[in-house]
Amino acid sequence: MELKGRIISKGAAQGEALTTSQPISFYGGVDPHTSAIIEKGHELEGKKMKGKILVFPNGKGSTVGSYTLYRMRKNDIAPAGIVNQECETVVAVGTIISEIPCVDKVDIQKIETGDIVRLENDIVRIEK
Repeated sequence: MELKGRIISKGAAQGEALTTSQPISFYGGVDPHTSAIIEKGHELEGKKMKGKILVFPNGKGSTVGSYTLYRMRKNDIAPAGIVNQECETVVAVGTIISEIPCVDKVDIQKIETGDIVRLENDIVRIEK
């Protein structure tokens, strides 16, 4: 399956999808040392995003989240790419400064955890 979105941060990436229907806060909701989601009660609590294509509706929380993504990239534990339904400023800035491919305006309900996802600028290819 192929979906077309809007480029937030150019680039290409491939990996296994890690999908949630809940927003993610990179500041306080993600451990920048392990890439694990640590927000209590989050659908993905305890899951690590390192090397995954992280699929979620939108970000939330403090602007420090942009630098958390950057720190994760420098520590080689960032997601390989991000797909959002509606990317907001914190995630957009984080992916751009970290050079993590990011696309939004995508129907994320068509992507399931475990799917193999390839991002190429505004194209999202999904293998079930």
